[in-house]
Amino acid sequence: MGERLQGKVALVTGGSSGIGEATAKLFIAEGARIGAVARTVDELQRAVDGMTKNGGEAIALPADISQPDQIREAIERLIAEWGRLDIVFANAGINGVWAPIDELSPEEWRRTININLNGTFYTLKYAVPHLKKQGGSIIVTSSVNGTRKFSNTGASAYATSKAGQVALTKMLALELAEHDIRVNVICPGAIRTSIDERTERQDLEDAGWPVKYPEGHIPLRDGKPGTPEQVADLVLFLASEASDHITGTPVWIDGAETLLQG
Repeated sequence: MGERLQGKVALVTGGSSGIGEATAKLFIAEGARIGAVARTVDELQRAVDGMTKNGGEAIALPADISQPDQIREAIERLIAEWGRLDIVFANAGINGVWAPIDELSPEEWRRTININLNGTFYTLKYAVPHLKKQGGSIIVTSSVNGTRKFSNTGASAYATSKAGQVALTKMLALELAEHDIRVNVICPGAIRTSIDERTERQDLEDAGWPVKYPEGHIPLRDGKPGTPEQVADLVLFLASEASDHITGTPVWIDGAETLLQG
């Protein structure tokens, strides 16, 4: 057990699996108390049970971040439980539907934007008043898509939502600096999570330019995708005092993947 986050309270959205769950576990190991947010109650409770089995403190906060009242109420429950909020990891998101623009429906576009971009805005909007009381750290999960990679044909809604998150963090980094709140954004590449399995790809065979890469498109670590735990280590750094002079900064974590295939 470490002490880098001793006494801190953290909100982690998308906390029931993947990067969010791995980060919540690491935060707990470093002394933090966790409010974990996710839409699926059973998955969220399973994750929280795993976080607390060795004595850690975490509570399940079921909420859909695309619904402002739900995330506001989740944050209010966290404050009622522990009286403070120091760290926000705005991690929840979806890949959504990837399709050519003339086949992507307005509803599919809206759903991706509502969860990824609007949901991030709602999370930060309702968290910031509590962070202002003593300062803190915000970390947002964006992506290599829309920030350094544009060759994923059909990912227009997803890439737009991810680019918007980067712009939002830079705006808020300046706005919130006087309150001692740091705001940074991580941009993962290929990470071993289940999100890619939930991506719906439609009619992309004839769309876009053919792109060929050498065998193994991730140069670092023999081409292996990253792990949620590796991303969690980065989030811990940005949440802790080790990064206390870093704000408004995107950090790519992709093993140089996008330098090869941007």
